[in-house]
Amino acid sequence: MPAGVDLKDVVIGFQDESRIGQQGSTTRMWAKQGTRPCAIKQKQFISANIFGVVCPAQDSSFALILPDKDTEMMQLFLDEFSKTIPAEKHVALITDRAGWHITQYLKTPKNISFVFLPPYSPELNSIEQLWQQLKQKYLSNRCFKNYKEILSSVSSAWKAFTSVSGTIESLCSRSWATLVD
Repeated sequence: MPAGVDLKDVVIGFQDESRIGQQGSTTRMWAKQGTRPCAIKQKQFISANIFGVVCPAQDSSFALILPDKDTEMMQLFLDEFSKTIPAEKHVALITDRAGWHITQYLKTPKNISFVFLPPYSPELNSIEQLWQQLKQKYLSNRCFKNYKEILSSVSSAWKAFTSVSGTIESLCSRSWATLVD
């Protein structure tokens, strides 16, 4: 945490990215007993990446749908997310150690500090549960015609999922991720 930041002004956020596209997920579905339901699996490779952050204590979230996962896209995400943070607040962003998170070329905004998770521990990043639920409820067992349809579907799914009051707080809260004076 930067010097001069009061602990009461710090908000914890969980950040990650997820790829969504034509090589999507097939998941379980309801079907009449004794039948085998069919699900279409595309073989094309068009996809988009959703960069997201959740703040369970505030039951809030922010996301951008971007074409790639790289330093340039991460910088764009951080710059846009930084603009949504109230002037008196500072975000401790819990994230993994993806190359585009730890690169020296990333210019971290002054109102954000990274807290890196241990290697190979995605279960500690609570936004992973959000990705799982988002894909399960809205984006699995689907075909997408083109990039525009992927963008539209991901945007609609994010808005529908995160607009339900209490969803982020109940799904993403972790007892170990709290600040104590």
